[in-house]
Amino acid sequence: MEERDILEQFKSHLLIEKNLSFNSIESYLNDVEKFSRFLSDYFQQTNLLNAEKHHIHEFIKALFEMNLEATSVNRIISGIKALYNFLNYADILKHHPAEDIETVRTIRKLPVVLSVYEIEEMIKKIDRSTAEGERNYAIIEILYGCGLRVSELVNLRIIDVNLKEDFVRIIGKGNKERLIPLGQLAKNAVINYYENYRKHLSPPSKYQDILFLNKFAHPLSRIMVFYIIKDLAKKAGITKNISPHTFRHSFATHLIEGGANIRVVQELLGHASIITTEIYTHLDREFLRENILSYHPRNKTTK
Repeated sequence: MEERDILEQFKSHLLIEKNLSFNSIESYLNDVEKFSRFLSDYFQQTNLLNAEKHHIHEFIKALFEMNLEATSVNRIISGIKALYNFLNYADILKHHPAEDIETVRTIRKLPVVLSVYEIEEMIKKIDRSTAEGERNYAIIEILYGCGLRVSELVNLRIIDVNLKEDFVRIIGKGNKERLIPLGQLAKNAVINYYENYRKHLSPPSKYQDILFLNKFAHPLSRIMVFYIIKDLAKKAGITKNISPHTFRHSFATHLIEGGANIRVVQELLGHASIITTEIYTHLDREFLRENILSYHPRNKTTK
């Protein structure tokens, strides 16, 4: 079988069987092609079908010599493992050279999180006497109240916000659907924004159902939401390096701190693996540690 045919079948498998997004599929294919080029450049008569475990180890070594970060190397390893999982699944290969290949250890940085007080201070800086202010207030309440990604926010449709049943329907990564409860503050914010601003706009037909629009009746860009957040943080005197994603981190962290089950938080965030969600338990432990060090009498310094 030609390598070109293998990659075409692999692509179809990722699309149909795994239901991955176009960007994820392209990323996997690019990573596999890098490995294929490496094999042809450095090992004669070796290709994707007859590669062995030591070839993959040599490839990983070469990636580090190119000064790639561990996260990038792990992504490439995932692509190679996915390929050989497929080749085994399709009975194209009997051996699995990547089966025992482990990802490299990475030092995960804890994400920046806003306190409830800081979020409230940012909200206070919104001029809600204006239509734009009502929109920005609704954006903050939805980002923080529902833990959305900024891409999910800007693509949110009016029909996805169910005000009768109080939930938001999100189509996230991998085209996966999740339902997120809509709190009263977020619900009121959306209603006020819609009544005072959104329903008076006349967007082009292709944008008719998009909830958050700019003054030209076009969808907000992700960078525009970023600027809105940065401006509010500056006005509130917050010096943390924050972005729209900070509200997603804050949403998850505050749920964990409040005692929410990590599996529930995983579902609300739309994480495929609970490992991704577990970072918020680390944040919670750090929160507890800081409180013990700050307030326990045996940890206070004596003069």
